[in-house]
Amino acid sequence: MSTLNREQKEAVGLLSIGTFLEYFDLMLYVHMAVLLNELFFPKTDPHIASLLTAFAFCSTYLLRPFGALIFGWIGDNIGRKTTVVITTAMMSLSCVVMANLPTFAQIGMTAAWLVTICRIVQGMTSMGEITGAQLYLTESLKPPGRYTSVAMMNFCAATGTFAALGVAFLVTSYSLNWRLAFWFGAGVALVGMIARTTLRETPEFADAKRRLSRTLEQFKDNGSIDTKQLEYNEIYIKEKTNLKTIICLLLVDCMWPVMFYFAYIHCANVLKHSFSYTAEQIIHNNFIISSVQVVSVFLVVYLSNKIYPLTILRVKLVLSSITLLATPFLLIHAKTGFDVLIVQSLILFFACDASPANAIFFKYFPVFKRFTYTSVIYAISRALVYLITSISLIYLTDYFNHYGMLVITVPVFIGFAIGLSHFFKLEKEAGNFPEKKIMGNDLLSDASEVS
Repeated sequence: MSTLNREQKEAVGLLSIGTFLEYFDLMLYVHMAVLLNELFFPKTDPHIASLLTAFAFCSTYLLRPFGALIFGWIGDNIGRKTTVVITTAMMSLSCVVMANLPTFAQIGMTAAWLVTICRIVQGMTSMGEITGAQLYLTESLKPPGRYTSVAMMNFCAATGTFAALGVAFLVTSYSLNWRLAFWFGAGVALVGMIARTTLRETPEFADAKRRLSRTLEQFKDNGSIDTKQLEYNEIYIKEKTNLKTIICLLLVDCMWPVMFYFAYIHCANVLKHSFSYTAEQIIHNNFIISSVQVVSVFLVVYLSNKIYPLTILRVKLVLSSITLLATPFLLIHAKTGFDVLIVQSLILFFACDASPANAIFFKYFPVFKRFTYTSVIYAISRALVYLITSISLIYLTDYFNHYGMLVITVPVFIGFAIGLSHFFKLEKEAGNFPEKKIMGNDLLSDASEVS
């Protein structure tokens, strides 16, 4: 970070604040769901209640691919800056609507549908948020500052989650009106949107747009635009993406939603049904473990400036695999709620995701398709994993107890390892893989950049 100039540091600061605020709004309902689901959904038997909870949770993610296509198109055709401003504004608007929604007791199932629509909107807009922020920094900075700055967006997302849980904890602990939390969320999203209007477009995207514009003008000067000739132009030659790279990024992106679901949602259900935790107690418990997540992500951000990101991911994969393989045994033998809290903390501290290597992954996608490809892959991974996990886990745990988790985790770990190996290979072929694990400016100066 010390290698960045003033303008670059300001961009990192603005994007960090925006990502924090955006994730505060997005996660506010997710972590208050144990309380709000009782207000917006009908009360029923535990099995149906679990399905309704799963439905409410998945509604945030199911239409994310559609949102990714919309904001991906905007990001690739209009600009990265425009996307992050629009998504922040939409997040603020959805918070305003949720702050004024009548409950199930007032208008019946209409309340359930309205809150679900709001969650869908938030899920869709979040796709343009963190991907847009990470792409902006990927295209504006050089290694190793690029790796650290992009990883910072994950740290800001984690702190946004932590802050959302903090507000949820205060609301439930002091019997405050839960609507105040969403009014606060709307306000902070509005601040984030205004702040981001001062950003400039990324140099790489702006340069690509200029080159494309010059190319089109040259063809027009010749009297017509020949599609076949245009396809052989330099800017179009680079607009190709390997199918294997797409699949491998999807495999990598599927890891975090599994970790998140088991730590925050599955373990919360264990606390509720096995240890009779109230909604307020679960929120308090999740507030504690979210601090562990913040510490873990901060550690990764710090290390990304010293250790090659893919090497960090390889170590994280080993540690998270050991943790999640042991999780079923630990949950079965948990005697108190504190034992479950320890399990949750272990999952989140050793959690494995794409950070801090996002910037490396992004560079293997063409600039005019980068936003769409990466955001759609990200969205599909969340929608697919959360849907499969939330629904199947209800039945897997009925038949296999907590060991049913392994039916989900083992394939995900194998997929992550395959995806990681693919990017290791690409980096070595491109000459970007450092000979030493500890990075410095002198080490990276000789590494070639992938266009």
